[in-house]
Amino acid sequence: MKKSSFIMWMVFTVIISSGLTFGLLKLSEGRFDGDGQDPFIKLKSTYQILESGYYKNIDQDKLVEGAIKGMVESLEDPYSVYMDVEEAKSFNENISSSFEGIGAEVQESDGSIMIVSPIKGSPAEEVGLKPRDIIMKVDGESVEGLSVNEAVLKIRGEKGSKVKLIVNRKGVGELTFTITRDTIPLETVYFEVIENNVGKIQITKFSESTTKELEKAITELQAKKVSGFIIDLRQNPGGLMNRAIEMVELFVPKGENILLVENNNGAREVYKSEKEPIVKEPVTVLIDGGTASAGEIMAAALQQSAGATLVGEKTFGKGTIQTAQQFNDHSSVKFTTAKWLTPDGSWIHEKGIEPQVKAELPDYAHLTYMNPESILKLGDASEEVNNAKKMLKALGYENIPDEAYFDEQTEKAVKDFQTTHKLTVNGQITGETTIKLMQQLQQKVQENDTQLEKAISVLKEKNKK
Repeated sequence: MKKSSFIMWMVFTVIISSGLTFGLLKLSEGRFDGDGQDPFIKLKSTYQILESGYYKNIDQDKLVEGAIKGMVESLEDPYSVYMDVEEAKSFNENISSSFEGIGAEVQESDGSIMIVSPIKGSPAEEVGLKPRDIIMKVDGESVEGLSVNEAVLKIRGEKGSKVKLIVNRKGVGELTFTITRDTIPLETVYFEVIENNVGKIQITKFSESTTKELEKAITELQAKKVSGFIIDLRQNPGGLMNRAIEMVELFVPKGENILLVENNNGAREVYKSEKEPIVKEPVTVLIDGGTASAGEIMAAALQQSAGATLVGEKTFGKGTIQTAQQFNDHSSVKFTTAKWLTPDGSWIHEKGIEPQVKAELPDYAHLTYMNPESILKLGDASEEVNNAKKMLKALGYENIPDEAYFDEQTEKAVKDFQTTHKLTVNGQITGETTIKLMQQLQQKVQENDTQLEKAISVLKEKNKK
C-alpha cells in the first residue's frame, strides 16, 4: 500500500488550557485551501464538511446562527450582539413598548452580565439592585458564557411570577434577590412642581415616545410659571440617540454643538441644534453612576452648550453608538458603528462625566437589600443582621449596638417597629417585616434626597444672577 493513500487511526493527545483531552483521530489527506481571494471560503468549506460528514443530522439554521454569533462575539465588544428572533423581539419591546420583567438595563462586561441601571419604579429598583451589580445566577442557573440577550430572556417573565437573582456587588460580595416581575410601563418622563416653584422632570430612558413626553412636561410646567428646571437623569440607562438629539434641541441654542460622531477612519460628523430652544429658564441636571449612553449625551450637551450645571455623581461612561440591522426572518444584529464625543470633543467612554457640583445620597441610601425569605432573630450574628440594624437606626430606632449581633435591644426595636406598622409582633425580621422595613427606608431616602436638595440650591443661585 502506498504511503500517499494510507489512512491512519491513532490515539492522540490535544493540549488545551485546562489540561489534556484524549480521543480518536482519523487523519485524512483532503484539504480545503482558500484561493486567497474569498475570505469566506474556509467558512463555507467547514459548513460543507460538517453537512456531509458529521455523524448526526445537522440543523442547518442552528449551524448558520452559531457561525453568525461566533463572528459577532469575536469582536469582543459588549455592545455588539447577534439576536435570534425571540431575542430581537425582546430588544424591540424594550425600546418601543411596555414589557413584563424586572425593569433593569443590563450589558456584558468582561464576560459577565452587569446591571447598568434599574428603571424608575421597577421591581429591580424596589428591591435595591444597583448599577455595576454583576449577575451570577438566575433561578439557580449560572449565566456565565451567556450573551446579554440570552440572560435577559431568562430574567424576563410573566407579571406576578418570581425570579431569584444572585449578584456580586463590589465591596459587599454575593447578594440574593427574589424579585416579583411586573409590567414595565412605556411612560418615561415624570414631572412635578417642587419647592421654590422649580419644575422637576425625571427622564427614565430614551424610547420612541420620550421626546413628546418631555415637550408635554416642559409646556405644562412653563404654564405654571416655574422659576427653572431640574432634569433628573439619575439611573437613566440611555436608549435611542436620535431621541436624545431631539430632546437636547429643546434646551440648546440653534447652531450650538450637541455631539460629535467619529467613525472607524477617524472622520467626524458634527451634530448641531437646528432649532431655537423652548426652554429659556435656568437648568440644573442630576446625574449618577446609573446615567449612561443617551443620558450622558444629554447631560454633556446641556452642560457644554446650554450652560446647565451638573449635580450629583460621576456617570457610567458609555461613549459608543450601536445600530440594529434586521434580517428577513426578524432576527437581527446589533453592532457598534462609531464613537460619540461631547460638544467639546471629549470621549467619555469608560471614564464617565464628572459633575460640576458633587453631591451624594445619605449613607443609608446604600444599605443592602434584605431577602424577605430570610429569618433574622435573637441570637443571630451576620452581616444581614448588621445591615438590618443600620436600617432601624436610620428610621430613628436608637440604643442599638453597632456590632453584627441580634441582641435584646434590637429585638425590642423590631417589636416597636412591628407595633407601629400593625405587623405580627414577634421580634423577628422576615417576610412582611422585612418588606415594610425596606419600604420605609426607601421612603426616607426619597424624602431626604440630598442630591435634589443640592440641585435646588444651585438653581436658586442661578436665579439670583
